[in-house]
Amino acid sequence: MTPILEVKNIHKNYANHVALKDVSLVVEPQKIFGLLGPNGAGKTSLIRIINQITGPDKGEVLFNGEHLAPKHVDFIGYLPEERGLYKKMAVGEQAMYLAQLKGLKKAEAKAKLQHWFKKFEIENWWDKKIEELSKGMQQKVQFIVTVLHEPKLLILDEPFSGFDPINAQLIKNEILELRDKGATIIFSTHNMGSVEELCDNIALINKAEKLLDGSVKEIRKTYKSNTFKITFKGNMMGFTNALWAGAELIEKNSDEDVHTVTVKMLRQNKPNDLLQAVLANAEILSFNEIVPSMNDIFISVVENKTTLNTQSTFTE
Repeated sequence: MTPILEVKNIHKNYANHVALKDVSLVVEPQKIFGLLGPNGAGKTSLIRIINQITGPDKGEVLFNGEHLAPKHVDFIGYLPEERGLYKKMAVGEQAMYLAQLKGLKKAEAKAKLQHWFKKFEIENWWDKKIEELSKGMQQKVQFIVTVLHEPKLLILDEPFSGFDPINAQLIKNEILELRDKGATIIFSTHNMGSVEELCDNIALINKAEKLLDGSVKEIRKTYKSNTFKITFKGNMMGFTNALWAGAELIEKNSDEDVHTVTVKMLRQNKPNDLLQAVLANAEILSFNEIVPSMNDIFISVVENKTTLNTQSTFTE
């Protein structure tokens, strides 16, 4: 299947600042792709290139197998982090204007807007001025306008910024529904919690470089450390002695006769080996593998890259 978007060896400089350095990534159709990184990492520079607001200094972008061209703008929806609604215009008037800019006929635009306004329970906002709405309410309007023309590719830059938990969940549900109906979504954020909840694949960018990419599931699997959390009843000393050389006790916590420990398996030992070793001394209440969160992986990868760069500098 042809990727909907391919970014190949993109470089972008602004004066003396390197915004992107040899960044490549592939976005598959009907997936939610997380573009991750701290503020200033280069995410927005890449998004601006995909939207053809600016161009790369080197490299190329393919949209659905074709070199990115002005005609592809009609197939892309973009929700920027900096909202851009006209404060003095009425909500309905502005939504109609923006919908028609996206190529919708007046009657079609009004019908679709009425559908979305009803879905979001904001029908009574039509004649209100934008400046009368809260930041979250304005974001709802801008989200609707972004998806109204049913783009093949949606680029959402920090879409949950300013939303309360209820409205954030509403938008999350809509994003998942849009994907299920055929849209591809690039989700730019530094909020790792949302990534694990929504994204199929991710790319991590830091200081202009891509440090990591792949499926969320496979990345978390790769960064597992063979560590387990065990809750048991029994003698702590007997449990610890039973570990012997097969595992390392990293952390322990006791509440009367119930103990919770974190154990790292050593060498080629398996969870069953650990259980067999300790069962004579413990009644196992729970046994769970500790899988690193995307936030843990993000910190690990960025810190490791920083360490390597520092060592390289000292070597030179």
